[in-house]
Amino acid sequence: MTRRELDAAGVTDPVLRAAYTRCRRLNARHGRTYFLATRLLPVDRRPAVHALYGFARRADDIVDDMAAGTAPAERAAALTRFEERLRHALSGGRPLEEPVALALADTAARHAIDPEHFADFLVSMRDDLTVTDYATYDDLRAYMHGSAAVIGLQMLPVLGTVTTRAEAAPHAAALGVAFQLTNFLRDVGEDLDRGRVYLPADLLAAHGVDRALLRWSRRTGRHDGRITAALRTAEDLTRAVYRDAAPGLGMLDPVARPCIRTAYVLYRGILDAVADSGYAVLHRRAVVSRGRRAAVAAQGLAGVLAARLRARHASAPPPPRVPREAEGAG
Repeated sequence: MTRRELDAAGVTDPVLRAAYTRCRRLNARHGRTYFLATRLLPVDRRPAVHALYGFARRADDIVDDMAAGTAPAERAAALTRFEERLRHALSGGRPLEEPVALALADTAARHAIDPEHFADFLVSMRDDLTVTDYATYDDLRAYMHGSAAVIGLQMLPVLGTVTTRAEAAPHAAALGVAFQLTNFLRDVGEDLDRGRVYLPADLLAAHGVDRALLRWSRRTGRHDGRITAALRTAEDLTRAVYRDAAPGLGMLDPVARPCIRTAYVLYRGILDAVADSGYAVLHRRAVVSRGRRAAVAAQGLAGVLAARLRARHASAPPPPRVPREAEGAG
C-alpha cells in the first residue's frame, strides 16, 4: 500500500520515498484513530498527511518520550537540532539524518503550506519543556494555537476546499483544538505523571480541585465528586469547540470529507467513552471500542465510494446531442 500511495502522489525520489514511509509507520504505530481516518483519503493525498503527522509526532517524542531522566536542557537541545534540520529542509537542503523533516519539506512545497505553521508548532512544543500548567482557558488557547490549531491549518491545503481557504480556516483550526482538548481530557492521568496539568487551573478551582487532589486520586485510585464535576465541565467545553468546527466539514473537498468526518466522529466518541467510564481518566485511559471504530470506518468508506461516484459522474462527458431533425426518425 505504501508504494501505491507514493506512486499516486508522484513521489519518485528513493530518499523521499523512504522518508515518507518512515512517517507512515509513525502514524500507523502511534495514531490509530488518525491513521484509520487517513485510509479514507484519496490515495495520492495520504503521504502528505503521514508527513504532517510524522512531524508532529517526532517533535512530541523529543519533548515527552526521550530516555527517562533526560534533562530539560538536553531535550531543548534536541528540539533545536530538529528545528534547524527542518529549516534546512524547507530551504531546499537534504538533512538525511532527519527523514521526517525531508518528507515535511516536500509536502509543504507540493501543497504550498505556510512554514509559519511549523514554526508556531515548535514554539508550543518548546513550552512543554518548562510550562507545567495553565492558569486560564485563554492561556491554554494561546498554547493550543501552536500545538493544535495550526495542525488543522496545515491539513487544509492537502484536503482541499469548495470555499475559499480563508473561510474554512477558522473551522479547521477549531477542529485541531477540539482534538487536542479531547486528548487532554483522556490523558489527564498520564500527563499528571509527566508533571503537567493541561486543564485550566481556574476551571479546576471552580470545582474545588487542585493538583494535589488530582495526585491523590491518581495515587489511590479513588474518585472524588469535585474532580468528576470539573472533568464534566471540561467535556462540555470540548463539545462546544466541536460544534464550532462542524460547519467546516461541508467546506472540504467532497472526496476528503469522509476522512475528516470519520476522525471527527471517532475523536468525539472518546468524550462519550470518558463519560461512560464515570470520568475515571485519572485511573485508566478511555478508548473507543474496536467495534465502534470499525462501524464508523465502514460509514466513512461508504461516504468515500459515494463521493467518488459523484465526482466520476460530474467529470463524465455529456452524451452526444441528437440533431433535432433526426429526432423521431424511423
